[in-house]
Formats: sequence, C-alpha cells, structure tokens
Amino acid sequence: MLKRGAAGRSLGFDFVSELAVKSAADFKATAPAEAPELSVVLPCLNEIATLVQCIDRAQRAAAEHAITVEVIVADNGSTDGSQSAAAAAGARVVTVHERGYGNALLGGIAAARGRYIIMADSDGSYDLGELPRFVEKLREGFELVMGNRFRGGIKAGAMPPLHRYLGNPVLSGIGRLFFHSPCRDFHCGMRGFTRTFVDEMNLRSTGMEFASEMVVKATLHKKRIAEVPASLSPDGRDRPPHLRTWRDGWRHLRFMLLFSPRWLFLYPGLLLVVVGLAVGAWLLGGPRKVGSVTLDVHTLLYAGVAILVGFQAIAFSVFSKVFAITERLLPEDPRLNTLFRYITLEVGLAAGALLVAAGLAGSVYAVGAWGSQSFGPLEPSQALRIVIPSVVALSLGCQTIVSSFFLSLLGMGRR
Repeated sequence: MLKRGAAGRSLGFDFVSELAVKSAADFKATAPAEAPELSVVLPCLNEIATLVQCIDRAQRAAAEHAITVEVIVADNGSTDGSQSAAAAAGARVVTVHERGYGNALLGGIAAARGRYIIMADSDGSYDLGELPRFVEKLREGFELVMGNRFRGGIKAGAMPPLHRYLGNPVLSGIGRLFFHSPCRDFHCGMRGFTRTFVDEMNLRSTGMEFASEMVVKATLHKKRIAEVPASLSPDGRDRPPHLRTWRDGWRHLRFMLLFSPRWLFLYPGLLLVVVGLAVGAWLLGGPRKVGSVTLDVHTLLYAGVAILVGFQAIAFSVFSKVFAITERLLPEDPRLNTLFRYITLEVGLAAGALLVAAGLAGSVYAVGAWGSQSFGPLEPSQALRIVIPSVVALSLGCQTIVSSFFLSLLGMGRR
C-alpha cells in the first residue's frame, strides 16, 4: 500500500519457470477437492519478477499449518507473462478488465471460494509465510484482521520516510479520529476477512482508497476487528511502483472526508454559526474596540455571512448522511432516526416561516426609520445594524424552507 519498492533484482525466466513447476506440483498434491478454508487474493499488473515466489510462499505456509488454500491472481492487464507463470505455479488466474487496485481486488474476491480471504500485494513486500497468524484470528471469530507493519517491522528501504513518518501515521490518525477505528495501520496491504464480511460491506472503491473503505465500513458497522504484526520488506520489482504518493494519499483523505459528514460539514458549520452569532451579538450594540482596532458594521456583515455559510454546511451534513444511508454507503444511525421523529417537514416550514417573518419585520422597521428621515441619507452604522440581521434572518428562513423540502424528498427514499 503506501510504500515504495526499492529496485529489486530481476529474476530470470528459467528460474521462474523452474519454481513455477515445483510450486504447481506441491500445490496439486495438496489441492482440496472441496471449497478451501482460505483464499489468497493477489492483485497483479506486470509482477512477473515476484509473483511466483508469492504464490509458492502462500502455498507452503498453508500446507505447513494444514490450511486448505487456493491462490487467486486477479490480473489487471499484465503484458509480461504474469498470467501463464501464475497458472503454472498452481494459482487460479482471474482476468479483471477494469483497471484499478480496487477493481482488481473486487474481481479476485468475487471469484474466491474460501471461507476466509486474505489479500496481499504481489510484489514480494509482504511475507506470505505469515498467513497462519491471520487465519488464527479469523478462526477466533474476528471478521477483519489487519496487518500492522509498524508492529511487524519495516525493513530498510521498504517504505519511504515520507510515507513512514507522515503519510501513514497522519492518514491512520485521521481515520481513528473520524471513525474511532481501532486500526493503527489503515493502509497495510495484507489483511484477512470472512466471506460474509465482504458480502455485507458492499465495497465499491475502484482505486487505492479501497483499503480505507474496508476499514471505515468495518468500523461503522461495528465488525470485530483485530490487528496482527505484518513485516514489510523492499519489494522485488524491476520497475517503478504503481503507487503515486500525493495522488493516492489525497484519494484516501478524500474518501475519509466524504464518509464523515460530521467532520466535513457539521463541525465546521457549527463553528461558523457559533462564532458568527457571538460576534454578531457583540457588535449589535455598537462599535467595539479591541486594543487599537475598532470593529464595526463591516465585521458584523462578515459575522452574518459566517452564520449563513455555517447553516448551509450543517444542512449539507444532514443531506449527505441521509443520502449515504439510503444508498447503503453508511449504516443506519439511530440518533438520526430519533431526530427525524421531532424535526419533520412541517416543523422545518414553521421555523423557516418564523425566520422570514422576523427578517421582514426588521426590514419594515428599517424602511420606517428611513422614512422618518424623508428617505434621505442615513447613518450607515445605525442602519446596517438593523438591515444586516434582517437580511440574515430572511436568508436563513428561505434556506430552512428549501432544505426542509429537500430533506423530506430524501426521506421518501428511506421510507
């Protein structure tokens, strides 16, 4: 996952073929007649230098611990002969035409027959001899078993400093903050899960953010999650890795933001509304001095804008949550269901009407004050202290009415 392969040595094709024949013979001797206990899914895009080694290591580790296994290579369009080498090594090759890390894994997982599924990269960076520790946890009843590279050990050159000390810790920390996940290594590419788990999660991501989606959804659905040490070595590729640091890092962050309407919309919106109300109330009485600085109606106007933007962000948090639940992107939220028992379309319309009425009343008062001056010039500071709150109330009222109708429309899908 978030790692960079060192330049690995290129294996000769003779060596690969010899190892493939040997691995296939060993595998056929222990191949299960029925569905295996474990399916190992390896996404592949031109991994000829390391693929056969990974298959052989997985088969041997399973045989040593009496685990019936199938190895599935989810090929994403290799042009280096990876498919034939994998088949010769005893793996089942599944062709996935849609490009992308998530697409490859989804295709391989869909073809898996095992009760348990373990995914890992095909570049030799993960030690597939560690499969049994994942299976042990799955047998104990955990539904998702994550590898933790920081506990298992990261060898020199296996992960760039930017990923090791910034990218992975920051993104994993954000995931723990947003979703209260127990995982400390969100992006470990070696992880195991049950067949029922993956069927229930409705995984959709097609790119690198597939890794984050799995952990986030498992946490939100309150699945049993465990972590085991997973060692990481420099990969054996003879080409640059597919990972793009900033692009894929942003995709992970974007995914977590979109799956957390609270942090994306609600909390920033609440902060803006609270600050706007506090500053606005403070300035309604007249100009205020802060040291040598005088704050007047200009600041009051910005406070009003903060309230409007904050309210819109809060509304979007509710819209996003309802839509995500309706589309089965997020699980049901009992708190939201309880809230909707009291906040109905009629309540929203009534609140919006009251705000509109207050805004109109303030506007009428401002026009009356202007009329008392024969509709001539007004003192801006005094007039705007009436006009700005009135405009904010009118805008909030209209937004509340429109938002109530839209929320009711979204709620029709839920019902």
